[in-house]
Amino acid sequence: MHLLQFQFPSTTLFSKPSLSLVRRPPPILFTTTQLKQFPIPRFSIQSFKCSASSAVSERTTQLELAQNHDCNKPSPAEVSRTTMELSSMGTLSTVNPDGWPLGIGVRFAVDSQGTPIICLHQSSNTVSFLNNDVPASLHVQLEQCGLRTPQCTILGKLTKIEDKMTSKKHCSLWKRKFGEEANEDLIYAVSVERVLHMEDFGEDGVWVMSMDYEMASPDPLRDFAESFVEEINANNGEDVYRFCNIYADLDFQVLDAKVVWVDRLGFDIRVRTSQDDAFEVRIPFPGEVSDEKGAKSSFNCMSQLAWEVEKNFHVPDFEKVKQVKKIVSRSR
Repeated sequence: MHLLQFQFPSTTLFSKPSLSLVRRPPPILFTTTQLKQFPIPRFSIQSFKCSASSAVSERTTQLELAQNHDCNKPSPAEVSRTTMELSSMGTLSTVNPDGWPLGIGVRFAVDSQGTPIICLHQSSNTVSFLNNDVPASLHVQLEQCGLRTPQCTILGKLTKIEDKMTSKKHCSLWKRKFGEEANEDLIYAVSVERVLHMEDFGEDGVWVMSMDYEMASPDPLRDFAESFVEEINANNGEDVYRFCNIYADLDFQVLDAKVVWVDRLGFDIRVRTSQDDAFEVRIPFPGEVSDEKGAKSSFNCMSQLAWEVEKNFHVPDFEKVKQVKKIVSRSR
């Protein structure tokens, strides 16, 4: 177990610079007023670190960091819960009475434990094929920035909700999700016995046990992650490119870089080389964030440090991240 130390300066990034060094900070994603609410931390070891040259006094806290190559990424169970929360459509598959596999597109909502709730239509021809308490699967995909598609497949049993109180709760859940009334007689649930998580097409799947899935929490940044990524890629392309050169240990030249997704522990960047190969780089935040303001503040201070290192205003005292994965190309 390593200790990750943070040193927090007492002044903000935008305090008056000294006469010996006057510089223009790079473009930022967040406003100055909001950024002043978050002091800029200085890193010491592991991953990468943020610093402020104008620090007058410092205080130190310690954070334990697990010695695990995936310690800066959400678990497959957490990613699966997030995928289910952000999605509303999937493919429900079961076997009809004739023994043929049948897959139909359905809309769904999830309860507090991530259990999918489905409301079918009385006029649908598939209703007659769906028996109660039969093995079924629900396959869900979530496209991220047009570059990656995490997939979650729930394995369990399709069960018709008979309990009136439970049925009413699920109808209320359905109305909040879709803004329409649900037919209590056509409410089904897919029990979660196992979950197959895949990061993208062509990737190996990871099995998640039902208890791990139910105990996991959806990512707290999920509701604004897509807009956050779009804003960065539209307005902060130079920062993203700089992150690859400053924070990542790459043995190739980056031709193009885009953020794919952001979560409470960091963000993923898809890079393209001059040989037209694609790689994915995991860039962790200096510390876990829980909301949009914290994520933007962390991005800002990381941008500032990367700019300082690039301009030789700051000597890098951190280890570059090595979580780089080659991506199998796929046609769109």
